[in-house]
Amino acid sequence: MGRKVIVLGTGGSGLTAALAAHDSGAEVTVFEKHDQVGGTTAWSGGMIWVPNNRHEGQLGVDDSREKALTYLMSLSHGLIDQAMAEAFLDAGPAMVEYLEDADGPVVFRPIPEFPDYHAEHPGGMPGGGRSLDCPLYPFDELGEWRKRVTKSPYYPDPRYSIFDSTIGQAVPQPVSADELDRRGQRDERGSGQALIGRLLKACLERGIEPQTGCRAMRLIQKDGAVCGVEIERDGDLSPVNADAVILATGGFEWDEEMKRAFIRGPLTHPVSIPTNTGDGLKMAMRIGAKLGNMREAWWMPVHEVPREEISTGVVLLGGARALPRSIMVNQKGRRFVNEAANYNAFGAAFHEQDVSAFDYANLPCWLIFDQGYVEKYGFGMMGGRPGEGPPQWVMRADSLVGLANRLGLPEGSLEATVNHWNAMVAEGRDTDFQRGEAAHDIWWGDPEHRESPAATLGPLTAGPFFAVEVKSGALGTKGGPQTDRNARVLDVDGATIPGLYAAGNVMASAMGMTYGGPGGTIAPGMVFGFVAGRHAAGQPFFAEEQT
Repeated sequence: MGRKVIVLGTGGSGLTAALAAHDSGAEVTVFEKHDQVGGTTAWSGGMIWVPNNRHEGQLGVDDSREKALTYLMSLSHGLIDQAMAEAFLDAGPAMVEYLEDADGPVVFRPIPEFPDYHAEHPGGMPGGGRSLDCPLYPFDELGEWRKRVTKSPYYPDPRYSIFDSTIGQAVPQPVSADELDRRGQRDERGSGQALIGRLLKACLERGIEPQTGCRAMRLIQKDGAVCGVEIERDGDLSPVNADAVILATGGFEWDEEMKRAFIRGPLTHPVSIPTNTGDGLKMAMRIGAKLGNMREAWWMPVHEVPREEISTGVVLLGGARALPRSIMVNQKGRRFVNEAANYNAFGAAFHEQDVSAFDYANLPCWLIFDQGYVEKYGFGMMGGRPGEGPPQWVMRADSLVGLANRLGLPEGSLEATVNHWNAMVAEGRDTDFQRGEAAHDIWWGDPEHRESPAATLGPLTAGPFFAVEVKSGALGTKGGPQTDRNARVLDVDGATIPGLYAAGNVMASAMGMTYGGPGGTIAPGMVFGFVAGRHAAGQPFFAEEQT
């Protein structure tokens, strides 16, 4: 009889941990707080960022462990533990190989040319190769479980994948109506749905059926070791014993008190699944876990919309702000950032302090765009078709003066900012914030101009002019109990807490404050879930323990 392992959570981290523990000989039980499975991973684009992965050879890219380590440490700001970065880089390719070679449904494919988010840093990959996603997966193979995976509010038509968009391919081919109908016949889903569907199917094939509606409340200890967890189900609390517990419960972005206590700046609009209220973090804190990276999150600028438009009330502002004929301005009517920068880096711009006003310098802020933007890209943040104008609730005016008045901006400020922007566009260079000089900026811009800054540089000239307010959101927090490279939770003195592991957004992220590239959120969770599952089952990936 193998060791008994409990996994808490059914996102990418939890399901990967469950598979690794089972295949290493453990008896696995999975509990999920929500009544559906998949967590925020199911809501995502479903990419994973794994340097030096086996698929890079298909693209002919030049990558290595050393190159990737140089890249990560160049982004560190002193917040990345090199030993944990090395653990991620060593276990990442092995995790991909394990899942693909496990005689099951999990397979990945490389996304050609998708650059790292800071590709110009030492060791970065401007030509991509490190990001993978899963092909479409037919959910009819899940049987009754097909309806038990939480659907994404941000990718409302699951028949599309990242590969079908301008993000996944340089020049994607439009998906025909016939192909969409074919996909619908077997309920084929892409993006995060495909990743979770494949991981869930692999679990079900092994007899691992997640138990939903089960909230973990408290860890059980004996002689200092974790030996189980108290589970609340239908109002009843009951102990469940095990040899090890793996926390994969997500972050604490939906707990207002914890955000005030730990996060370094405003996080008013989380875009993760609302069950992420810090349960795993609180359980670890109660037994003396050492915390790390608590001020950080996976930042994402968002726009708030009426609830009838989308169930979560927010829209992710990914590529919309990188398109030409748009800029962002703060309450003074001034640009303050490279609008096309990666979304995680945006967090720092929202946290900048105006020490004289004792306020956040760049909040509130607005994305400004013109009629030319609408004619070319539609209402981009809502996925509108070219020429399709914004809904009536979007702020608009026939002139920049009128728009500035409606937004309460200082007189003349918006006009001056737009005139200066247009002059820089005419010269072909943003000398203020270098928008369009990074591979990331160009990739997220207009795909017709992928070879030049014109992908993101464009003047604002044609009224009417529009504005949407941009809020400080996040995909999730990234602080929690610190772990060693085998994902074992450490206590306040740096010793391991026997029987307790953490993976995903519940743990202190090995990525520090940075975001390596597309899929940089999900990948570390799955990698350390893989490592945690193996060690919890008695088959450690890293033979030399760190305590």
